[in-house]
Amino acid sequence: MSDSPAAPADHLRSTLTIDQRHALTTAATRLHEAFAETYGRETIEHFLTTSYDEFASRATVVNYLPLLAERFARQRLLALAKVEGKLNTDKPVALFLCTHNAGRSQMALGWFTHLAGDQAIAWSGGSEPDTHINQFAVEAMNEIGIDITGEFPKPWTEEILRAADVIVTMGCGDACPIYPGRRYENWELTDPDRQSLEVVRGIRDEIGNRVRDLLTSLDITTH
Repeated sequence: MSDSPAAPADHLRSTLTIDQRHALTTAATRLHEAFAETYGRETIEHFLTTSYDEFASRATVVNYLPLLAERFARQRLLALAKVEGKLNTDKPVALFLCTHNAGRSQMALGWFTHLAGDQAIAWSGGSEPDTHINQFAVEAMNEIGIDITGEFPKPWTEEILRAADVIVTMGCGDACPIYPGRRYENWELTDPDRQSLEVVRGIRDEIGNRVRDLLTSLDITTH
């Protein structure tokens, strides 16, 4: 494996500001430090730059792009390591998918992480990711002490799908992926988009009940 830190790919350098280039290079260095024993510079750079491209193509605010790219690349590299048997963990991975990854799947992710703690891993994604999380979803979850403000809409990728043990779909229809050998659940839930806070609270509570049932089926004790 190479010991050199990754850096922004050539196709990005010409479009980034000096601060963005510095932030992305710093992000690449952190990823290299975290995954140096598992993946080389080229793989890390590929995941970082393609993650950056994903967010840059639809971002309305660009200041946080390097950070979002780093976080998404880290998740994807962890998923790839699990798929390739390089991640030493037996924790089950649940993946929550909806259309915009802005409401239902984000609330499910919040519930799962809150209730399961470090006993399991949860990720989320959307077929058509929005640019921000539904603010009523954020507010409804905050009311019960679960903070999802640090999350962000993102797509699913092949390595993330392959790493999941359970895939929960919520209204993504024909766009929902089908991977052999995975456990699937389809939750029929109202889309919180353009709904009132009162309606979103009801969706939140229904998701919470479904997540508890899922955790019970995985033999995970909830907090």
